[in-house]
Amino acid sequence: MMANLYLMRSRSDELNTIISTNLLKNYSKIYKNIAIYCPVIYIHRVPVLQGWLEEFNINQTVKSAYGFTFREAMEEFSKDPHNFFNVILEEYEELKRKYDFVLVNSFCEFGILDGFDLSIKLAKNLNTPIAAIINDEDKLIAQKYFDHALDGRNYVLINENFNFEEVQKLEEYDFITPHRFKYELIKQSVKNKKTVVLPESNDERILKAAEILLKSKVVDLILLGDEEKVKQDAARLSLDLSTIQIINPLNSEYNQEFTSILYEARKSKGMSLEEAKMLVQDKTYFGTLLIHTGKADAMVSGASTTTAETIRPALQLIKTKEGISSVSGIFFMGLEDQVLAFADCAVNPSPSAEQLAINAYVSAMTAKSFGLEPKIALLSYSSGDSGKGESVDLVKEALKIAKEKYPELNIDGPMQFDCAYDPKTAAKKMPNSKIAGHANVYIFPDLNAANICYKAVQRTANALAIGPILQGLKKPVNDLSRGCLVDDIVDTVILSAIQAQ
Repeated sequence: MMANLYLMRSRSDELNTIISTNLLKNYSKIYKNIAIYCPVIYIHRVPVLQGWLEEFNINQTVKSAYGFTFREAMEEFSKDPHNFFNVILEEYEELKRKYDFVLVNSFCEFGILDGFDLSIKLAKNLNTPIAAIINDEDKLIAQKYFDHALDGRNYVLINENFNFEEVQKLEEYDFITPHRFKYELIKQSVKNKKTVVLPESNDERILKAAEILLKSKVVDLILLGDEEKVKQDAARLSLDLSTIQIINPLNSEYNQEFTSILYEARKSKGMSLEEAKMLVQDKTYFGTLLIHTGKADAMVSGASTTTAETIRPALQLIKTKEGISSVSGIFFMGLEDQVLAFADCAVNPSPSAEQLAINAYVSAMTAKSFGLEPKIALLSYSSGDSGKGESVDLVKEALKIAKEKYPELNIDGPMQFDCAYDPKTAAKKMPNSKIAGHANVYIFPDLNAANICYKAVQRTANALAIGPILQGLKKPVNDLSRGCLVDDIVDTVILSAIQAQ
């Protein structure tokens, strides 16, 4: 039996009230502990909400029963649409934890935001099955819309004389929207809090991200740099970083210990003690040594340095996991109602078949650790046996290696992107493949294709791109783009903390 319902309103307040009341009456007979949640409400409708709470003896405050008033919603949506959805998702999930059943009642018109689209988006974020109040003359059009918008998932169209048994049969949705994905990441990070090093305290974006992370209490942070300068910069930017740990690599208590460790690790490669002493004062080497010695769990760098500068110390000290010979980079791409993984978008320009197979394996492990059940497609310009050529043969060889070394993987290829993504195309091109049409982890044949594709999807589809997350190291070190935004830094830090769990 489901544990929630999204009631999509009609334009008749009277009809909405009648149906909502009847639903509450029915559900209160089934569940001892029910709740109501209105994402947006007109202020003059609050007494109706109050009446329901009293009539059905619902142990809930009026304020917890709605997210925004209409005016608040319009202001928040125009200012920060991401936060608009995040607030609703967080408040709904809090109710879901406390109550046996939650009726999400969308009885407020959204003004310029009105229409099915926003309600569909809310229902997907909450994963609540939809019961939509629809007039008989509009049912045919509504059915076509919902069939397409919900991608075949269940819903019911109801009126005043609805059949409650039909509503009861609805099952919760399983969409992974970008908002849902990030919410689950934060929840996972809080469960087992880790310490992440941010070496680039000279960058304002890092300081702004640090304040957001401190307020959310999802991770502990170490900033590298001069403490006095960090405090001055924070004050100038009106940031509260009073609780953050700051270490200066130029004169910390760890410098002697770290010099010895670095020298021992690299003397066979010709490094002198004096060179080790100088390198320890480099913020990236120092941050890597904090992780290497267990004084921190992960590092995020690259806002003002190159990928090579971030990875080099990690390869020299932390090294790759056993059986993994190369590091690769994965992006999580948040589309409207699903999250896909793209790799390798960051490190290896021309991977061998062996490297592609390893990339597939570590990408599957990464995807799984972030809540995705990996279905891996090895991409090429042809699908199945339709194409010939050196690059296709490389992918075929990678598939063979992957199946031999990692028999537990759900993997197939070579296949074109449309074949991997779209079930209808897959049915024509690779009808016997269990992966084609259902892939969520995409392994590109080279860095050129991967980097172009992730940026094309990010820009043209307005997709959320989280990454790159570096894979294959014994401990997480992650690289930022020099053009990263504050939100990108926050996301990467949270992902790094989860990698360290």
